[in-house]
Amino acid sequence: MSIESRSVQPLTRQVSHLKVLSRLLGHELNAQSSSRSISLSRDEVLEMQTTLDLFIEEAIRCLGAGSSMESLRSTEPTLMTARN
Repeated sequence: MSIESRSVQPLTRQVSHLKVLSRLLGHELNAQSSSRSISLSRDEVLEMQTTLDLFIEEAIRCLGAGSSMESLRSTEPTLMTARN
């Protein structure tokens, strides 16, 4: 395996996470095409969040930010809980 193909594999894996997310969103848009707004179940939102988290973790790992991970976490905003 060449060095070039080894460097492409992590990028391909990262892009595949985004493809999954895009397909999940596309499926919901097509399934609920008669309405101007769409609704998502908690499970669907959880799957999308997991997909994004995997992408972010892999991207950070590929950038070699292992030592600066704590500084990245300290700059992240505090998330609010959802209101019903």
